[in-house]
Amino acid sequence: MLAGDPVTVLSEDECWDLLSSAALGRFVVVTDGRAEIFPVNFVTQRRTLLFRTAPGTKLYRAAMSDQIAFETDGHTDVEGWSVIIQGRAHLLTATAEILDAEEAPLMPWPATVKPHFVRVIGMEITGRRFKFGPAPAR
Repeated sequence: MLAGDPVTVLSEDECWDLLSSAALGRFVVVTDGRAEIFPVNFVTQRRTLLFRTAPGTKLYRAAMSDQIAFETDGHTDVEGWSVIIQGRAHLLTATAEILDAEEAPLMPWPATVKPHFVRVIGMEITGRRFKFGPAPAR
């Protein structure tokens, strides 16, 4: 990477640090060739992501998809970043899994009941940091 390069590829550790600082991301599944994107609030727990959901499309897609993606990002006045996880989602059903998830500081944002926990397990994690500025001369 050249000094002053406006795009930096992040290490896995840097990606997890940024994920730990974020609270809102996008859970993505592809069903019958159609991408569905669900915004979710989440927390990290031991290099996995947790979110809560109610019965419905998101829960069904999480349980039925063998491949998912998850993206979150952030920015300041001078730079931005994006982290993408490719992996799978696991609906927590065992008592021990649910008790473990309840230890995480995760509460639903809307005032609705979201009784189900979903854990996103990453198989691949990538991230980039972008420095903002004017486009270079052509």
